[in-house]
Amino acid sequence: MSNAPAEEIPTADIDLALANHVIDKYLTLPGNLMPVLQGIQEEYGYVPKPTIDLVAERLNIYPSQIYGVLTFYAQFHLKPRGKFIIRVCVGTACHVQGAPRIVETFFDKLGIGHAETTPDLRFTFEKVACLGACGMAPLAMVNDSTYGSMTVQKVGEIIADYSQRPMKK
Repeated sequence: MSNAPAEEIPTADIDLALANHVIDKYLTLPGNLMPVLQGIQEEYGYVPKPTIDLVAERLNIYPSQIYGVLTFYAQFHLKPRGKFIIRVCVGTACHVQGAPRIVETFFDKLGIGHAETTPDLRFTFEKVACLGACGMAPLAMVNDSTYGSMTVQKVGEIIADYSQRPMKK
């Protein structure tokens, strides 16, 4: 199952006080749009639509300018992401060592594809071009933890491990 398009994500429960606090922090800083958007994403885990409208109003810029920034930079996300971000390298070294099989196993076990998030917001899966550790191929990462010499069996172990971890910070 994939994420709903941004316009279908319920926004009624978005606490704009968090966004207002971030905006207040950077309001008088020249060139404040990037730190404001980064701060909002840090607070919410993504940049919710109601915060975009709030930022536009408070910084006196058009929402389209904000969307331009959000869609240009890969660091920003317009949909909720999982607590655990799984990245599998599909670069040349990893590909030759079996990364496609690892990717498909994650897809099958999680029930999601590339750039998708599980409905419970536990996992987001991403294929990436390179993780910079070719000697450990095939390679996966979960948040900041690295898993080298990946096998199909390790996929199941990783998912089981992170499925038992608490969802709260």
